[in-house]
Amino acid sequence: MIESVIVAGAGQTAAVAARTLRRRGFDGRLTLVGEEPEAPYQRPPLSKEYLTGDQDRDELCLLTPEWCASNAVELRLGTRVTAIRAGGRAVEYADGSAETAGAVLIATGGRPRRLPGVEGERVRYLRTLADAERLRAELRPGTRVIVIGAGFIGSEVASTARGLGAEVTVIEQAGQPLGRALGELMGDALAALQRAAGVDLRTGEKVESYRETATAAVVTTSGGATVEGEVVVVGAGMVPNAEPAAGPGSAVEIAGDGGIVVDEYCRTGQEGVFAAGDVTSFHHPLFGRRIRAEHFDNANAQGMAAAKNILGRRTAHAASPWFWSDQFDRNLQFTGFTGDADRMVVRGRLEDFDFVAFYLAGGVLRAAFGADRGGEVAVARELIGARLAPDPDVLRDEDADLTDLLS
Repeated sequence: MIESVIVAGAGQTAAVAARTLRRRGFDGRLTLVGEEPEAPYQRPPLSKEYLTGDQDRDELCLLTPEWCASNAVELRLGTRVTAIRAGGRAVEYADGSAETAGAVLIATGGRPRRLPGVEGERVRYLRTLADAERLRAELRPGTRVIVIGAGFIGSEVASTARGLGAEVTVIEQAGQPLGRALGELMGDALAALQRAAGVDLRTGEKVESYRETATAAVVTTSGGATVEGEVVVVGAGMVPNAEPAAGPGSAVEIAGDGGIVVDEYCRTGQEGVFAAGDVTSFHHPLFGRRIRAEHFDNANAQGMAAAKNILGRRTAHAASPWFWSDQFDRNLQFTGFTGDADRMVVRGRLEDFDFVAFYLAGGVLRAAFGADRGGEVAVARELIGARLAPDPDVLRDEDADLTDLLS
């Protein structure tokens, strides 16, 4: 019987794991260790509702002090984990102290990928509550905002900034926003959405140089263009915080993508050491390959699965990945994996930005991406989980009920 659990991390994954452990009857010592001084909070609103001022700090809270007190959950905040010795299930801290536990859950998340050469007083990254508060104070009508990267974070910031009246330029090195993940057709649709909202979207261009003057940030692109603004937001992806688990004596495997290798049960290969959330590179039984999923739903699902497996209740994390994004008054949802897709079928009208795109591999449904079609994406998630090969004509037919395919 495990008598103590240390969770290295105090974000979404850690909070869900803590709630699950207590709800499933674990009554041993439970400690969450977080580098930020804040108690666990939600990150998705940081680029949307919180950035606009429509949510306050209290609404972001995941574990209140009252809940932690009544459930005997210790929060060790403002504490950086420097090493995790897998063999002895020991967690070491920056102040030189260390603790051991019956089980360790690595939920250290990730950090924004830094863009070489883009540094200065006007450069912002968005990952933490402090980042969002600083940026929120700077977004106002007329502010010139330069966003580097048209992924989901960059696009959400661009959307929020435009909604607040800022002038926004987005610089994306690929040919379209999210074109690598969703394909050129969907990327072109997303580009049209941004431009229709007044975003100066510049695709196929990289940052050649960056400098700051007394009054502005100046970005020169690979195409020779010069863009000036008061604020620069970099959205260049994320790096897993796997370093504490990768040092000498850890024996935890790190994948080529930088994530901690785990199986579908969130096990690292070292007994009693688990990992979950953004920091992981996990085997997905549905797609027969290792993937990384840096989003809210995966943090929830893996946090819950890890907690159950810590308690010896064998539970696989096998659902199709799913995430959403709110941009330019549209709700975008995606589920699945497009890496091996060889065909796309579109249901709806791209020109009206009201559609769902289905991705198939060898006839089997592997992914779906929808705009304002959350119900159909939800059904697609079930179809993907069932490994079905639906008739493309049915997928395309607006009059066909997709739920009939499940029977």
